[in-house]
Amino acid sequence: MGYLRPPQPSGIVLLFRRWEDATAKRAWARRMLLSPVVARPGYWFATACGLLWGGALALGRVRREGGVIVAHRLPRWSFGRGGTTIGAVYLTHDNESAQVLKHEAVHRAQWKKYGLTFIPLYIAAGVDARTNRFEVEAGLEAGNY
Repeated sequence: MGYLRPPQPSGIVLLFRRWEDATAKRAWARRMLLSPVVARPGYWFATACGLLWGGALALGRVRREGGVIVAHRLPRWSFGRGGTTIGAVYLTHDNESAQVLKHEAVHRAQWKKYGLTFIPLYIAAGVDARTNRFEVEAGLEAGNY
């Protein structure tokens, strides 16, 4: 009987993991990247991009609820999994339960803390939600994992 090997991380995931390791070893780099002066404009930029993308594809069906801006009724190809948070904007088709919005509000807070560095950090954390530290922090059950 053969054993199943866990999937190997892709090259981009390995690259981002090396980047994360390098910044972790240099405390000054981590402090600079996570400084609100650097992170907050990245969060605002991500929110603007999310509003632009979500507003255009949701045909204006955008509202504030549960700590996030919800752009709903988007085509399913326009976001990942059941929904994706970009900055403060949650993009989804119809996955909008109070529990899910609470989960996505944690991702909004993560975007606010990390700014655009959230992108490589999230990728480096891996695609398996059960081991991705950002998904675990947001609550796996609340996120329907």
